[in-house]
Amino acid sequence: MVRVIISGIMGRMGRTIARLAFEDSDIEIVAGIESPDCAHYHNTVGEVIGAEISAPITSDLSEVIEFGDVIIDFANNTEAVLGHLRLAAADKNKKAMVIGTTGFNDEQINEIKELSRDIPVVLAPNMSIGVNLLFKLVQEAAKVLKGKGFDIEVVEMHHRYKKDAPSGTAVKLVDILKNETGINRVIYGREGHYEGGRPSDEIAVFALRGGDVVGEHTVIFAGIGERIELTHKASSRDIFAKGAVEAAKWIKDKEPGLYDMLDVLGIK
Repeated sequence: MVRVIISGIMGRMGRTIARLAFEDSDIEIVAGIESPDCAHYHNTVGEVIGAEISAPITSDLSEVIEFGDVIIDFANNTEAVLGHLRLAAADKNKKAMVIGTTGFNDEQINEIKELSRDIPVVLAPNMSIGVNLLFKLVQEAAKVLKGKGFDIEVVEMHHRYKKDAPSGTAVKLVDILKNETGINRVIYGREGHYEGGRPSDEIAVFALRGGDVVGEHTVIFAGIGERIELTHKASSRDIFAKGAVEAAKWIKDKEPGLYDMLDVLGIK
């Protein structure tokens, strides 16, 4: 049995994770965490998901951290997540974390890496099986097509309420492409006049926002006379929540270190 604490419990992802975790016989939800502005709306996780579960909701992780094995964090605030991570990594706690929050800057990522020396951390911008397979397929395609005259474009679309652009998944895709191709110039959107046409040494990223789109990502390799498109479309948040629950079960009792969903899924 893995005892989990779910941070961001009242958000769309937090509620979905809680529902699926409640249905998993290998998981026990011991607490929910929410911001001080929202935590008072519900007293228990059961009230949030409409189930018979008495796990309390609080805005202070320190009040309940001793009861959990793993913290699943989808809080919509990167500084709050880092605060939770620092607390989890403290000598008196040493709790594993699964982080699905996106939008961390380079300094914050470096701190996550540093703290993962003390506890096991799964950090993944996208926890679906399909998206992580997409990461692997893009890596292989970029490796094969490197230097063969293919232009690379990344297009992603999400719902109108998403705060970060481009998405964390798109950023991960770009990192993979940069590593495999050696192209370091990345542009976001495109406007103006190109003398001589599109440069071959750039990756362009387009972030579309609108409606209730859960998430779509496409990587385009465009050559002369042919085009390869690798696309993943999410129609339900359940796929991300299932991945988070599986990651929580996987990471319990792992050695300290920074892991991703490819580690969890065993497809590296």
